[in-house]
Amino acid sequence: MFRQLSERFGRPLAMAILTLLGMWLIVMVTLPQLQMIDYSFRPNLLPAQLGGPDDTWTLTNYVTLFDNEIHRSIFFKTLWSSVLVTVLTLVVSYPLAYYLAKVATPRQAALCILLLIVPFWINEILRTYSWFIILAFRGPLNEILLALGLIERPIRFLSGDGGVMVGMVYAYILFMVFPLYNAIESLDDNQIRAARDLGAGSIRTHRRIVIPHAKPGIATGCIMTFMLAAGSYAVPALLGSPGSRWFTQIIYNWFFEGGNWNQGAAYAFLLLVLCIGFMTLVMKVFKVGLGDIAK
Repeated sequence: MFRQLSERFGRPLAMAILTLLGMWLIVMVTLPQLQMIDYSFRPNLLPAQLGGPDDTWTLTNYVTLFDNEIHRSIFFKTLWSSVLVTVLTLVVSYPLAYYLAKVATPRQAALCILLLIVPFWINEILRTYSWFIILAFRGPLNEILLALGLIERPIRFLSGDGGVMVGMVYAYILFMVFPLYNAIESLDDNQIRAARDLGAGSIRTHRRIVIPHAKPGIATGCIMTFMLAAGSYAVPALLGSPGSRWFTQIIYNWFFEGGNWNQGAAYAFLLLVLCIGFMTLVMKVFKVGLGDIAK
């Protein structure tokens, strides 16, 4: 990196850029994470007890999660639900990404990308509230279904996890579409034509040609979507019912309502470990490395 920056900007400026980047990574990323880890291994003490004999590292905060049946079930439900959100987002995004990369004309692709991006100029909370209105008991969706005669009475879409799933797929679709689009766009069109000339159908062409080529994009999209879904707070808070709490809501309660930062840090660190584990698993499943994902 230093060599490339030196060739482009000169040695002094390249050194300054790398120094600022290193300081940013240390101050804004590394130190807060280390502080969180330190907090997670310490008990919740009064200010006068800090630095005293009771202020030592302990696993109590982590044991609390596995001793609390409600929190443990929410933790594993968040894991499963985040995987489901990732799969649903991939299913929705793949045809769209393929259309943009290989089917649409440049003008059509530009228009579709613009239509995808424009709603994201609005704050995430406002976009989530729009889904709250759409999925409400007397909202537009229920009114349309009633008018078409497809249902006899309004459906409570927000009574379970359904509304949360819809809101998350919508909120994070761009993080799946663009990595897929970039990966599929680099595929040589001649390979697709050759597969069709040899008698391969659409499904087999995608299974044997397009999907293997798009593995880095699929892995990147899945990692980003899962991490955003697992760490989301606004969407489950606004679209979820009391019985569909997310693990991030438990973490929020520890920090801002319970006043137990140490317990909240332990829960947050476990969520971070979960995301890193998922990233490692996806990289192994798709047989890609960090270099492939970075492309």
